[in-house]
Amino acid sequence: MRKLDERGGGGKPDLRDILIQQAIVGDGAMGTYLYQLGVPIGVCAEELNEARPEIIRDVHRQYYEAGARLVETNTFAANRYKLSRYGLEGRVEALNRAGVALARSAVGPDAYVAGAIGSARAVPGVPVTKEEADAAYAEQMAALLTEGVDALLLETFSDADDAEAAVRVARRLTEAPVVCQLAIEGGGAVPDGRSLDDAFARLRDAGADIVGLNCHSGPYGIIRALERLARRGDYPLSIFPNAGLPAYVDGTFSYPAGPEYFGESALTLARLGARIVGGCCGTTPAHIAAVAKALAGFRPAFDTEAAPPARETVAVREPAEPTRREPSILDMAKERHTVIVELDPPRDLNIDKFMKGAEALHRAGADAITMADNSLAMTRMSNSALAFLVKERLGARPLVHIACRDRNLIGTQSHLMGLHATGIDHVLAITGDPARFGDLPGASSVYDVTSFQIIKMIKQMNEGLAFSGKPMKEKANFLVGTALNPNVKHLHKAVERLEKKIEAGADYAMTQPVYDPELIVKLHEATKHLDFPIFLGIMPFTSGRNAEYLHNEVPGITLSDDVRRRMAGLEGEEGRRASLAISKELLDVAMERFNGIYLITPFMAYEMTVELTKYVREKAGSRFPLVPTREMK
Repeated sequence: MRKLDERGGGGKPDLRDILIQQAIVGDGAMGTYLYQLGVPIGVCAEELNEARPEIIRDVHRQYYEAGARLVETNTFAANRYKLSRYGLEGRVEALNRAGVALARSAVGPDAYVAGAIGSARAVPGVPVTKEEADAAYAEQMAALLTEGVDALLLETFSDADDAEAAVRVARRLTEAPVVCQLAIEGGGAVPDGRSLDDAFARLRDAGADIVGLNCHSGPYGIIRALERLARRGDYPLSIFPNAGLPAYVDGTFSYPAGPEYFGESALTLARLGARIVGGCCGTTPAHIAAVAKALAGFRPAFDTEAAPPARETVAVREPAEPTRREPSILDMAKERHTVIVELDPPRDLNIDKFMKGAEALHRAGADAITMADNSLAMTRMSNSALAFLVKERLGARPLVHIACRDRNLIGTQSHLMGLHATGIDHVLAITGDPARFGDLPGASSVYDVTSFQIIKMIKQMNEGLAFSGKPMKEKANFLVGTALNPNVKHLHKAVERLEKKIEAGADYAMTQPVYDPELIVKLHEATKHLDFPIFLGIMPFTSGRNAEYLHNEVPGITLSDDVRRRMAGLEGEEGRRASLAISKELLDVAMERFNGIYLITPFMAYEMTVELTKYVREKAGSRFPLVPTREMK
């Protein structure tokens, strides 16, 4: 039987041979870049191959001119199941062939055109069996191969079994190069629980020539994942990170990682074995130009250091007796410096380390333990369940985040009613990071309401009224916090936004981490007229690389040049010591101006926030007098 790949790109060396000698530059995002160019969110990008071909051709051309020499077709979601959401399931062959033709017409003969293929099974609300998925892959791949792609590129697969099945289908159809990329979580674990070494080995055994990672993480998370590979350097990798973690503000997505940082990271990735380096969500031709500049002249030199040892486990502690109910954090902040410490719920079913950390923070003097609501859209254990355990077992005060992303109005009211029933009355209302960039890419973001609206609705429950306006036979007693990001170009606009949230009913604010003493002073001056409790956020780093990751990839966090300089190159215990010293200096400035302190625990390293909590407690006496509120004056 004749293979379906005889047309090819013509004249170029085989991609597999090229990667032995050099790294090549991939292209950047298609979907998010189209949004930047004005294409509405929700439009089927693949349909544009026929409806607006000039737009797609121009994007390919921009990436090629920026330096990309592997260009993906605009066919990522062009399988029958994803196209069925738009009634286009009968256009699989036409849209895929048009996608290849557009890419080929936009680039020079030295560029490799790779047929992009996404999962046929990660379609919300559409159950697809393995057999149906295999047929869908074969249908799409046949169209791409018939039109003459130089390689097949399978990307953003969250399930290794699904990826392996797709690779086997590809290998039955063609002898052309097959690239297969998994989508990992920020910490570097494959979503189905297997190690990357095992997952990559299975994909290569199935027939993938090149394996790698893309999406769901910026450069930092992928670099950490590659450093843990036991067999690093044994085979070429293909890496397409996001431009950091996306922020969703007023209906718009934005990505923090700039081109310069992205280019520097590309060189690090290449040194770790990446032979194709491009960009995924949030990247633009400027990012790809920076990658091309960074990789100019690079020649393979594999880093074969062993992976770091696995983290130790922590034994379960015995439950503690609950203590007497304390005044609210607002009552406390009127009388003394008050400390809230964030401790993220676990991403698995083991709560040992979380409970041990919560107990240590409670004993150190934390006035409340706050828990995020699936932060960064990564699936974590229910913060309401853990809040109940923290309250009942430790006698500590829980403060629960409530994201608009995960629940519709029915689920949100139900969630709050449950919190009320368990006596948990401190909450933080936030918008929430978009679900599409988390560890379940098929999940949808709800966003029935904004953070402004949810504040009003929670305060309505305090009047004994449901979201619908119906009486609830009892009044709730929620204190509702809101987020404040001072790390912005125009601080006065952030303060104006805070004033609107206060009008909506917010009782206090918790800020993003601040790393500049001057900004702490400016924030105090800009908000002192509000007579409103603000808990100043401070988060220590675990290393110099962690500091750069936060600065370049996490929305809402900006480091000062001095902090970056002091943390540069520091790892391990040396990095933690330097970070704690910086955090204590920031606390000295913050405690002179704010009674509220909000400490954020990085990567469950609660020993660091325990030390900072103790520092606040020890220094809060004569050295740091209270900042008077209107009631105290």
